[in-house]
Amino acid sequence: MPVTAIGPYAAQALDSQDRFHGLQLVYLCWEKHLMFCAPFTLPLPPHMLFADFIEQVAKPAIAQHPDAQWVDFAQVQWRLDEQPWTPDPGASLQANGIGHKSLLHMATPGLNGLAGTCN
Repeated sequence: MPVTAIGPYAAQALDSQDRFHGLQLVYLCWEKHLMFCAPFTLPLPPHMLFADFIEQVAKPAIAQHPDAQWVDFAQVQWRLDEQPWTPDPGASLQANGIGHKSLLHMATPGLNGLAGTCN
């Protein structure tokens, strides 16, 4: 079926970084843990250290899941925007290449959700 253009699309994004008062949105997905059915959306300062992100943001965000107590963050396998990635805990989110609306995937080998159901 042919499509007919009706002219230029002039919409403006309402979630651009300038609208977050110095913060940026970062998405965090914990693979094989679909009790959290979608990635967390986290407004974070770009200068936050990655180690602080783990302690102050990631750990509290996943704390309600029974597997959370077993996560060894030193063994987590990370992907940033769908690419394998190794974070520098002593560097900021920005210095680690984490930008506005970046997606972090966190894989925890051996932890597969509630009774291995990926939930």
